[in-house]
Amino acid sequence: MTQTVAIQGFAGSFHQIAAQHYFGRAVTVYSCATFAEVVRQVASGEAACGLMAIENSIAGSILPNYRLLQQAALQITGEVYLQIRQHLVLLPGQTLADVREVRSHPMALLQCTDFLSRHPHWRLVETEDTALSARHIQEQQLAGVAAIAGELAAQLFGLDIVAPDIHSAADNYTRFLVVERAGHAQLSSEQHNKSSLYFHTAHRRGSLAEVLTRIAACGINLSKLQSFPRPGTTWEYYFHADLEFEQPEDFQQALASLNEVAESVRVLGIYHKGQTY
Repeated sequence: MTQTVAIQGFAGSFHQIAAQHYFGRAVTVYSCATFAEVVRQVASGEAACGLMAIENSIAGSILPNYRLLQQAALQITGEVYLQIRQHLVLLPGQTLADVREVRSHPMALLQCTDFLSRHPHWRLVETEDTALSARHIQEQQLAGVAAIAGELAAQLFGLDIVAPDIHSAADNYTRFLVVERAGHAQLSSEQHNKSSLYFHTAHRRGSLAEVLTRIAACGINLSKLQSFPRPGTTWEYYFHADLEFEQPEDFQQALASLNEVAESVRVLGIYHKGQTY
């Protein structure tokens, strides 16, 4: 399957790796500087769909992206989970003894603290992207400068992985959502076993508990619940919920029950639970 997918980040980024796992290696990616640009590309039809990170198993939720989903006329049609493996990459022929500077995204540097602390003489430089750091090393032939990046970036830019898997935590995973323009998704009902939706409740005691009780009563697994302030109100909230179910009928029953007790409900997508790579 070949199609144009908007991603945040540059060639060789973890977004591109996730896109290749989900769509296949023949996928064509359109690099965007921001997640807002990803949303704009998809909403305008310039890209067939988009892929955007939504949460990390260590760092938690990417809150601005939840807000983008709420405000945009997009539909969630899939997801993929990717293990984030960080490597130290250098120009061919260089070794650890040659390193004097390491460049990468601040989050990548943070994820590799244990390894980096064993080399206190290295200068750490924060950049906007892991893969872009690798590209600059190749383009400028920066001897003695290493990047922390993924395997795809090393392959694309002809760099050597001199220290593989330098991340401190092995269980570092990022969840990515696939989004399309609302009404353009094509997914058979037999594949449905997960849904993402927004709702808000009356500002009274027990209203949220009532919603959660209704969801549980339908045999639904509430795998994610994230709150957001409601604009124009004080201390009132929207909630983003991810629901996992075995039968589509279970979800439809839960949705009908939610509409009885919530002030409003908006389904962002019904899709198949993603695989982990």
